[in-house]
Amino acid sequence: MIKVFVKKQGNFPVSSIKIKNLLSKFFTDHGIVSDSDVNVVIIGKEEMEALGKKYLSPNEPVHNVLSFTGAESKKVFLDPPDDILHLGDIAVCYPKCIDEAKKEGIIVEEKVIELIEHGAYHLLGIHHG
Repeated sequence: MIKVFVKKQGNFPVSSIKIKNLLSKFFTDHGIVSDSDVNVVIIGKEEMEALGKKYLSPNEPVHNVLSFTGAESKKVFLDPPDDILHLGDIAVCYPKCIDEAKKEGIIVEEKVIELIEHGAYHLLGIHHG
């Protein structure tokens, strides 16, 4: 079973149920069949900027999405003691989603979902290039 944990920093109008259903199906469709979990946080610009500075570079612009595997966040085990595959963390910057959704002419929640899926690809090691 894939468990998806969603935390919103503010009262951002995004459906946690949609996110959970999306990621459960996404990881299952990509071959994850063991017990596993993934964390999603929807945060503001200041928090995203702090993550970028901490994990990337002090001069990084504010990203719309960041993802961190267990290895990147120092939570990796060769044989997890709880037998759960910890896929990682996905952070989405809600204010950036608002700006990008306006430019693209789409609903903000669609943009959030698109970026969460993008982050999930990164957790699987699939990167754009």
